[in-house]
Amino acid sequence: MSLYKLLPIAALLLAGAASATPANDPAHAKARELLERTVNIPTTPGSPKLIEMANYLAGEYRKAGFPEADIKVMPYEKVAALIVRWRAPNPSARPIMLMAHMDVVEARREDWGDTDPFVFTEKDGYYYGRGTSDIKQGIAATSAALMKLKAEGFQPTRDIIVFYTGDEETVSHGAELGATEWRNLLDVEFGLNADGGGGAFAPDGRPLGFSLQSAEKTYATYTFTVRNRGGHSSKPRADNAIYALANALARLEKYRFTPVMNETTRAYFAGREKTERGALGNAMRAWLKNPKDGRVADLIEADEGETGLTRTRCVATRLAGGHADNALPQLATATVNCRIMPGVSPDAIKVELEKIAADKNVAVTRNDQAVSSLDSPLRADVVNAYTDAVKARHPNSPVFPEMSAGASDANPFRIAGIPIYGVDGSWGIVPTDMRAHGRDERLPVKALDDDVDHWVFMLRRLAGKP
Repeated sequence: MSLYKLLPIAALLLAGAASATPANDPAHAKARELLERTVNIPTTPGSPKLIEMANYLAGEYRKAGFPEADIKVMPYEKVAALIVRWRAPNPSARPIMLMAHMDVVEARREDWGDTDPFVFTEKDGYYYGRGTSDIKQGIAATSAALMKLKAEGFQPTRDIIVFYTGDEETVSHGAELGATEWRNLLDVEFGLNADGGGGAFAPDGRPLGFSLQSAEKTYATYTFTVRNRGGHSSKPRADNAIYALANALARLEKYRFTPVMNETTRAYFAGREKTERGALGNAMRAWLKNPKDGRVADLIEADEGETGLTRTRCVATRLAGGHADNALPQLATATVNCRIMPGVSPDAIKVELEKIAADKNVAVTRNDQAVSSLDSPLRADVVNAYTDAVKARHPNSPVFPEMSAGASDANPFRIAGIPIYGVDGSWGIVPTDMRAHGRDERLPVKALDDDVDHWVFMLRRLAGKP
C-alpha cells in the first residue's frame, strides 16, 4: 500500500489546499458555535422549536451589528422564516440572496449508534447530529461568513439578503411565500442556496468533484385507480381490479420516458466524461453526441449514481387494494411518484401515464398542483466564482454543474423567474459520510471550516468590488 493511501484523509485535504486560513480563525469558531447550538434545537417538521431557532439566529445577527430594522422573523403555519438584509451603502447592482432551511427530518434515539441525533457531538474529526450535513452546516457557514465580513469592515456593492425557511423538508411553503407574498423583501437578481452543491472525496483522498446545482426536477405525484363491481371470490372474473392495476404498473416499470438534455446536464456530462472510464464513460460520450439515443441513456441510468439524470422517472411508491379475503376487489390504487425534467408540464406527464396504463379502467389523477420547475442559466459570474472558490481549497477537484433529482426551496423562486444556484462548499467522504436523513448523520470538522472560507470567497467575489 502506498504512503498516499496511509495518510489520514484530513491530512490529504489539508495538503491539497492552495490558500491557507489562519489557525484558530474566529469565523471557524463562530460557525462551530452556531452549528452546535442549532443542532441542539430539534427543529423537526412543524415544531415550535423552529421559531426558537429563528429567534436565536436573529439575536446572533443583532450581536454581529446588523440593524434591528433589517432582521425579520416571519412566523407562518406554526413555524418561521428568517430574513436579514445587509444593505450596501451605494449599491451598484441588484441584491443577491443566501438560502438555507432550518428544519430537519425526524430522528429517533434508538435508531442511532453512540450519539443522540439532537445532541451535538464532536468525535474522531467529525461533528455528529441531525442537520450537520442537511443543512444546519449551511446556516452556520453562511452566517459565520457574513459576520466575519461585517467585522472586517467589508462594504458590499449590492444588498445581501439572508433567507432561512422552516419547512423545506415537507411542503416548502416558506419558499413559496418568499417567491410571492414576501417578494418585496426578496426581489433579488439571483439566489445562492446552501442546500445544493458541495463536494465528495474517495476514502483514499482522491477528489470526486464538486457540483453546482442549477436545475432540479419537478416533484409530482399521481394515483392509479381501478374500480370494479366486485363479487364473491369463489367466482373469479377476468375484470379483476388488482390484476388490472398490476398490469398497468408492470407496463410503467418497463417504460422509459424520452431522454432530455438541458444546459445543466450537458455541462455535467461534458465534465464527467473527461475522467469517467469504461462503459459508463463511453455511454456519456455517446449520449453527448446524440442526446436522442435512448439506448446509451439507459446505460447511464443503470448506474445508481446517475439515475434520473437523463429523463423523467416515475415509480410506484404505495399500493392498496381489496376489502375482504373472500371478496373480489372493488377498489385498487397505487401512488406513483414522478421526478419530472425541468420545463416539462406535470399535466403532460399525466397524459403519458394514461397511455402507459393502456387500460380505460385505470384512472390516472394528479395528487398535487405542482408547476414545472425551470433550470437556471449557467451565469458566468456565479460559475466562475464557485469554481474559483472550490479550487482555492481543493485545486485538483473537478467542478460540474448539476441537476438535482430531488427538490429544494429553489423551485418556487425558479418558477417565479429568479435563478437559484446551489453552491455550498462543504464536502464528505463517499460513501461513508452519505448519511443525510439517515442514521448517525455527520460532517467532517474540516468541511465546516472550508465551507466558511468558501462562502467568504463567494461573497467577496459576487458582492464586492472587483
